[in-house]
Amino acid sequence: MTKEIESYILSHSDEEGSLLAALNRDANVNLLRPRMLSGHLQGRILKMFCRMLKPKRVLEIGTYTGYATLCMAEALEKDAEIHTLEINDEMEDFIRKYVSQSPDKDKIKLYFGDAMEIIPAMDESFDLVFIDADKRLYSDYYDLIFDKLPAGALILADNTLWDGKVLEPLHPADKQTAGILAFNDKIKADQRVEKVILPLRDGLTMIWKK
Repeated sequence: MTKEIESYILSHSDEEGSLLAALNRDANVNLLRPRMLSGHLQGRILKMFCRMLKPKRVLEIGTYTGYATLCMAEALEKDAEIHTLEINDEMEDFIRKYVSQSPDKDKIKLYFGDAMEIIPAMDESFDLVFIDADKRLYSDYYDLIFDKLPAGALILADNTLWDGKVLEPLHPADKQTAGILAFNDKIKADQRVEKVILPLRDGLTMIWKK
């Protein structure tokens, strides 16, 4: 997608709102990897998924700045919740700064720690899962959450085209790309789900549990 096309799309889509715009600016000025932030277009798409699906329980693996969290929370009904997990505790102040200002803050449950330890201890069932964390562990996250999902639940996995590296020869030291390749192959072979990769930003895989 060219920058011109993306600009046209954004100009004809809902605005991100003042809180998200402030978060976006703050991330681009003060964080080392602001590109990891979901951003305006993906944020509106995540919100639309929540609007259409009306999930009661959402799980987000990889909060980062909280941008995607806030986008999804906007569309959740009053009795719904989003449980969001972030391993980097250095992001806690940044995340809480913006979550605390959101009118949807009571819908958001923050967890700081290793998702591989937190998820098994969660006594929850989730209607929607958004995976955007350590690419080396995507397959492990998938295995951990699968039995916590009812039939009809949707999993969204981000970065599944990984800057086009999925088409390049794999370097032995590149564990992130190896993780994405293994995950993509795993999902393709899993007959318990229907799946499609959208060419949105860096690739977004939709996985629907039968």
